Amino acid sequence: MTRVLLTGVRGKTGVPLADLLVARPGVDVLGGSSSPAAVAIDGVRPIDFSWDSPSGWPAAVDGVDAVYVLRPDRADAPDLIGALLEETPLRTHVVLLSEQDADSVAPDGWALRAERAVRGSGRSWTILRPSWFMQVFTDARFFLDRITGAGELPFASGGASVAWIDARDIAAVAERALLDEGHAGRVYELSGPEALSLPRTAELLARATGRPVVHREIAIADAVAGTEGFERDLSALTSGRVIAGSFAVVTDTVQRVTGRPARTLEAFLADSEQTLRRAD
Repeated sequence: MTRVLLTGVRGKTGVPLADLLVARPGVDVLGGSSSPAAVAIDGVRPIDFSWDSPSGWPAAVDGVDAVYVLRPDRADAPDLIGALLEETPLRTHVVLLSEQDADSVAPDGWALRAERAVRGSGRSWTILRPSWFMQVFTDARFFLDRITGAGELPFASGGASVAWIDARDIAAVAERALLDEGHAGRVYELSGPEALSLPRTAELLARATGRPVVHREIAIADAVAGTEGFERDLSALTSGRVIAGSFAVVTDTVQRVTGRPARTLEAFLADSEQTLRRAD
């Protein structure tokens, strides 16, 4: 029996990853969450896990053969990840969810420091670097309400494109990296099958929602309005990387690792029609 711990099991990649792992024979899936009672995924054993409660980490990682680390978006993430891995058995394989083209940030940047915590942990590792999730279009915390309400996609792009990726494809790669041989020491840049301009993205959203949707170019200052501290700094950095083209690079990694092509944005939107048309 292979025991796998998923931190952030209720997240955008955590849920589909848990489903994939449960379907594999001989896998014991631990669903780490700060609210374990809210974990309702068939075949997953909920377990208490919070980045704010290090005292609970030894119990969470006890006996695990692999761990999926959903990097927390907070300034102390590199230190937290390093401390968590110190508690894991040496045999544990670590799969870290990072971000696309993390090398484009300064050598002492936050994303790379989080990766270095994994690389230097003494455990075998795989690092996943995905582009922007397609799920931002179906999440009210991001763009859903603006798309279905005002009919606009406010986004600081500077004319650059984004190779949107479905979180389910990230999960599919993570499943292979957690359980299969041949992925240790690999850094996987992950993207969807095409880079789309924001006006083209808005066109596809309009088709999926059945109502007009237009891209509205905004300044980075507008994109980070209402945020502060580390969240503001991270959002500004991410917007700047979009404009620089960091998220426009298309890779075939999903195809190479899973044996099937990454989903297109059109396919994702078709799957999400009920959510996108909820205001009709």
